[in-house]
Amino acid sequence: MKIAVASGKGGTGKTTVAVNLFHILSTKHNRRVQLIDCDVEEPNAHLFFESKQVGPEHTATQLIPSIDNNKCTYCRKCAEWCEFNAIVVIPPAHFAEVNPSLCHSCGACLMACEYGAITEHPEGIGTIRNYDPGNKGILTEARLKIGSAMQTLLIKKVKQQAMNDREVIIYDAPPGTSCPVVETVADADYVILVTEPTPFGLHDLKLTVALLREIGKPFGVVINKAGLGDRKMYAFLSQNQIELLGEIPFLRSYASLYAKGEMLRHIPDNIAGEYGVIIDKVMAKGSGR
Repeated sequence: MKIAVASGKGGTGKTTVAVNLFHILSTKHNRRVQLIDCDVEEPNAHLFFESKQVGPEHTATQLIPSIDNNKCTYCRKCAEWCEFNAIVVIPPAHFAEVNPSLCHSCGACLMACEYGAITEHPEGIGTIRNYDPGNKGILTEARLKIGSAMQTLLIKKVKQQAMNDREVIIYDAPPGTSCPVVETVADADYVILVTEPTPFGLHDLKLTVALLREIGKPFGVVINKAGLGDRKMYAFLSQNQIELLGEIPFLRSYASLYAKGEMLRHIPDNIAGEYGVIIDKVMAKGSGR
């Protein structure tokens, strides 16, 4: 079963929920689980585990076209075919160049060129690492190259590292509702939306709910930091018939442990129990597919 954990805004506790689900499934439920950190701009799930890197780090690449000026006729067909405005061709100046930061490696320019002036070469966009947190879990993360805008492509590549022997795959999505989030949840069987009972939390939850309904993904909501804010969040869930999977109560002492990176060492009984309820609900949906 593939489960994506997402949120409309940063800071709601999305990674907290993803990490705890991964930890409890692999330790207490004895499941073979893989957590894939798809927040490639700032992957931090590994900080909560005393884990060792497994195998070598490898570089994720994209194919970038280059133009041979000796063969180019400056017809501009490649630039016209490029949907991302990554190619500049100035015929009077005999100038043709590809901007790698705009290129999406779609291959259209390669097909457009009738003179064999365009070839492709690999260029790094980030790195991918695997960690062993113990028990039956594997943690995989991707880290975007500084300056690269290829978050979505790197997410696609790190998701390809999903292992066939895993019973559960958990995707920790980046915050928001943009293309990287869509790519993360694209093949998920179920999406857990993490929110907080605040005006900002409700505003961004509405955006994420609209997104998931548009792309037809089943989902439920976990309210983190329950006990803060007001009841408007609960009214919205009830009015829109959205399932409340669970509530993680706000505890200042637990937040302090999170800040020290010790969240998994001292999980309070009431919080562990709530995660158990969430896991039972979500796994039941998987068994009913």
